[in-house]
Amino acid sequence: MSVTIVDDGAGGADPSGGTGLIGLVKRVASVDGTLSTDSPAGGPTTIGVELPCGR
Repeated sequence: MSVTIVDDGAGGADPSGGTGLIGLVKRVASVDGTLSTDSPAGGPTTIGVELPCGR
């Protein structure tokens, strides 16, 4: 399963600072998923999450 979230902000999110994005990365990794971020200065922040689907 994949989820993509895009905001309408000004970009510049730093996944190495604070606890917000780091916490999300850890939570997603705990279920064998991956999280990616793209946050160019002046543009929107995009967060992508890929999660394995159990059957």
